[in-house]
Amino acid sequence: MIEVAGYVLDLSDPVTLIALIAAGFAAVILILIIVAWRAAARSARATEPLVAQLGALGSAVQSLNEGQHALGGGLKSVSEAQANAQLQMVQTMEARLAQVQQQMSDTLHANALKSANSLSDMQTRLNEVLSGNSEKTAKSLTQLQERLATIDKAQTNIEKLSGDVLSLQDILSNKQTRGAFGEIQLADIVSKALPAGSYAMQATLGNGKRADCLIQLPNPPGPIVIDSKFPLEAYEKLRAAEAQADLTLAAREMRTAVRAHIKAISEKYIIDGETADGALMFLPSEAVYAELHANFPEVVREGFAARVWIVSPTTCMATLNTMRAVLKDARMREQTGAIRKTLGLLHRDVELVLTRVGKLETHFNQARQDIDDITVAAERAGKRAVKLDNFDFEELEREPAPTLTGPATAAE
Repeated sequence: MIEVAGYVLDLSDPVTLIALIAAGFAAVILILIIVAWRAAARSARATEPLVAQLGALGSAVQSLNEGQHALGGGLKSVSEAQANAQLQMVQTMEARLAQVQQQMSDTLHANALKSANSLSDMQTRLNEVLSGNSEKTAKSLTQLQERLATIDKAQTNIEKLSGDVLSLQDILSNKQTRGAFGEIQLADIVSKALPAGSYAMQATLGNGKRADCLIQLPNPPGPIVIDSKFPLEAYEKLRAAEAQADLTLAAREMRTAVRAHIKAISEKYIIDGETADGALMFLPSEAVYAELHANFPEVVREGFAARVWIVSPTTCMATLNTMRAVLKDARMREQTGAIRKTLGLLHRDVELVLTRVGKLETHFNQARQDIDDITVAAERAGKRAVKLDNFDFEELEREPAPTLTGPATAAE
């Protein structure tokens, strides 16, 4: 780009370039003319050949002017062709731009429709999800209410159970109520293991002492006493002891309490000629029973020596089942005489049946013989009837007379 006297010349434009070249040629020619004219002014008539050359040069300049005019027409044609080409290019670009714009419009419209459909589907799915979430939330709330109701019910049961536990603790804290608790548990176990007439609760012995339970076993061994004892205080101290001194003191109290119970049972409930030579001490707690056998075996052996056997609810049930077998065996022995008498009568009845069967067999044999004789007589009567049916007047062959006995002869 060149700016000359306010005009901007584009050197990349062919028309401008050609015009500049033509102007350059014209300037050169003008300079040459001026030079020649000056030279001609100094020596006008000196150089005629130069005049001729100047004439030729003028002709050339004229030809150059004509060429310049032709070049100007060509440049105009080129400019017009370029303008037409640019116009066609602009039109083509506008057409393509319109086509692209139309395609973009169609694409935008399709995208808008697709987006609208997607939004509609998304809204539908969102509504479904929200509806499902609402249903799930309602269901979850319903289940939560049911669980809360269950928890409330469980809380009520827990409160009731807490009250029952407190009541049980109150019962176990008192010696009299604790004794009643052991007696009730003992009565429940005995009633489940033995028949009603084989035991007595709170039975009074000959020495005036009252036993918690008296099992009516046959001699030997005889009636045996079960007494309920519950050394709870000593056991709780033993469980709560942490220091070695406290543990030793609690163990001593445990031994003392159990030994006192063993001595009382041995003196009160073992009576010669009235009860068995032993008795049972019932501990209502499996934990106390296990502690006693695990850590105080010498006390258990002292009970064996005093003929007092310590039992828990589990071992008491097993012992009572053994006693039930003994009672069943004793009752079976008591019924042995009646069984033998019944067996004798049954043997006599069997002998009578055998005798009568023999007589019946004799009658059957006699009846069988009579039937055979009747059959023979019937066959003979049939043969004679056949002969008479022939109406033959010839003398019938004489047949020997039949020999029948009993009813058969009379019938013939």
